This record gives sequence, C-alpha cells and structure tokens, in this order.
Amino acid sequence: MSKKPRIVLLHGTPVAMEPIQRAFATRWPESETVDLLDSSLSVDRAKDHDLTPRMFERFVELGGYAHRIGADAILVTCSAFGPAIERMARELPVPVLKPNEAMFREAIGRGRKIGMLATFAPSVLTMTEEFEQFVAEAGARAALETIVVEGAMDALRKGDADRHNALIAARAPELAHCDAIMLAHFSTSRALAAVGAQIDDDRYTFVSQYDDSAGVLNTAARFH
Repeated sequence: MSKKPRIVLLHGTPVAMEPIQRAFATRWPESETVDLLDSSLSVDRAKDHDLTPRMFERFVELGGYAHRIGADAILVTCSAFGPAIERMARELPVPVLKPNEAMFREAIGRGRKIGMLATFAPSVLTMTEEFEQFVAEAGARAALETIVVEGAMDALRKGDADRHNALIAARAPELAHCDAIMLAHFSTSRALAAVGAQIDDDRYTFVSQYDDSAGVLNTAARFH
C-alpha cells in the first residue's frame, strides 16, 4: 500500500482548523493531515504592527519541527504572516503554501475589481502586499478594496458562528460593485452561504481560502 502524503497544517488560531480539515476531506482525502497549532502566533501578531524578527525565527523553528515529524508539505492557515512563511519556505526542502495563493488566483481570473472581507485586521497589510505582488507576477490588472468586519472574529472565538456569519454578510453589499469578493481567511469561509444570500446575483463570484488550497497543495507536493 502506498504511503499517504503527510500534510502539516500550521495554525495560528483554532478557528481555522475545521474549515481546512473539511477542505482536505473533500478535495484531497488521500492525504494524511496533521494539525500543528500555536495560538500565540495570532495573539502576538495582534500586538505588533509589523512582523518582528522573532516572529520570523518562530516560523523557521515551527517549519523545522513540521519537517522533522515527516511533513511532505506544509500549509500555513493564518493569513497574517506572509513574509515569515516565505522565510520558512526558503529554509525547507518541502513545499510550503501560503493560505492566500489559490484564492488570489481565482479572484483575479474573474475581473479587475476585487473586494475582500477580513475579520483579523493585522492580516490586511500583508495580504494587500501579497495581492499586489501576485497580480504583478501574473501580469494582470486588478485593484483590491478591503473591509475589516469588526466584532466577527471575537464572536467566532466565543463560539457564536451565526453572529460571525451575519456580521460579515451585513458588510458584503458594500462590495457589490466588485467583480469578485474574497473571504479573507479560512475561518471566514463559514460565512460563504450568508454572503451569497446577502448578494443574490449571479454576476458576482465569491471566493474563499477554502476553495482550492488543498488542490493546489496536492499539485505542489506531487511535483516538488
């Protein structure tokens, strides 16, 4: 029997765990997923406007641990650490995927005006920089407009997913002029149905990190 590829899912918050596990179960059930959670990552990220040198070191250390426990590939599920993830990737001999890549690819394929609904404010700066870099590398023309939905993340951390979803959906009409609306985090993928119901129009495309991260990582792991 062939060995299942071991995918280490590196989480900075527990609220990202269920959506990505569901994505792998649906998109790549042949893989073996292992959760590596350090919730202090998001706690400390919220305290600092910029990624600190120590945060870069922590990601390299976590990546090294993931590699030592047999990771064939690593997916980081928190969207606020792009440059630190890139540093980790340079230090490891296995594929490392940032959570935003598949979502960005899908969104810019839908048009030039891209909206994003975020619930973790510290992620917006790094995600915006990543988006602009991704657009430039793809040779595309697209602009990003972001709304931070206050209170949604706190509601989810307290176990109130319905309020989380409702708060996000309530802000969605402000981006109705966009060609695609991205739900910025794995945790916000829970709100996809609520957002779609709020803007009930076939012209709009809603994209989340859930959509194809497992599929992209599948390809990366197989061809690395």
